[in-house]
Amino acid sequence: MKILAIETSCDETAVALLEIDGALEKPNIKVLGNTLLSQVALHEQYGGVYPNLAKREHQKNLPPLLEETLREACENPEKPDIDYIAVTNGPGLEPALWVGITFAEALGKKWNKLVVPVNHMEGHVFSVLFESGDALALPALALLVSGGHTELVHVKDFMSYEILGQTRDDAVGEAFDKVARMLGLPYPGGPEISKLAEIARGKVNSETTTFRFPRPMMHSKNLDFSFSGLKTAVLYKLKSENGSTSSPQVGDEGFKEDMARAFEDAAVEVLVDKTRRALVELGDGAKTLIVAGGVSANLHLSRELRKLVAEFPDITLKIPPRLLTTDNAIMIGISAFIKISRKPEILKDKMPITAQGNLSF
Repeated sequence: MKILAIETSCDETAVALLEIDGALEKPNIKVLGNTLLSQVALHEQYGGVYPNLAKREHQKNLPPLLEETLREACENPEKPDIDYIAVTNGPGLEPALWVGITFAEALGKKWNKLVVPVNHMEGHVFSVLFESGDALALPALALLVSGGHTELVHVKDFMSYEILGQTRDDAVGEAFDKVARMLGLPYPGGPEISKLAEIARGKVNSETTTFRFPRPMMHSKNLDFSFSGLKTAVLYKLKSENGSTSSPQVGDEGFKEDMARAFEDAAVEVLVDKTRRALVELGDGAKTLIVAGGVSANLHLSRELRKLVAEFPDITLKIPPRLLTTDNAIMIGISAFIKISRKPEILKDKMPITAQGNLSF
């Protein structure tokens, strides 16, 4: 099965052509062509993604990316050998989503191919299928951590899910970016926070931190998250240390390192503790722990999760390769393959595809 996949949910424009077959638990995935353009530099001045700018850039980027992908993958780019077109229809920024949907549907009419809508978060879940290794054992628990989402999802089977917990305010990736902005770090801030935190951990006598921030909702009776209060605690600490809410002096690297570590320690401890509780509650209802989304590339989080899985000898940890932790079209194509294979009735669905910014499982 050859699938042309398109992803425009946020600030990455991505196109990929995949050839996929085999069992859903361990498909054979061949990337025939893959292109991606990031808009990070354009949105840096805003400290986050500006939706209308993202929309404009997607409109500009999609045609050349498609041309490059087909030129890489096909002998005849004008009449590509594909079976389906997949496109993200949510969740995400609706202006950005509409660009991808409109583009995909135009291609579908031009080539007389079915366009399959894909849930972006399902794409993150099944991005782990791209790795070589053991087959994916279901049911699974998925910890999805990104700039827009923090969720614990029980993956009962392919296309069968239950949300066990989710953030009530900021997503963890969003909190990383906001704290980085407070510290005067460049956007996107998550990797910058992680770099400073690792420097702090590598110092002599680094067992204890100068600062300690609260662990919001860690002891709540449910599996929900909240990172807004943690972000506010950082702001208040900055204010008390600097006498204002402004960022610390650029040269005060030791202070920034300690703050970054204290924040990251708090955020990761909450994520790991809630994940542990979910695994205990599920018992035999989880054979695999899937961790996906941009924050899954965080070194400290992955390190702590590996320690966690050591407590559960019957659980296998699966994290996607770094290439697929952020938004990409490869995971959209993989998810479309699963959707087509498991629910072939969608091939008869003639309903128009709509952008759903708050689309859930």
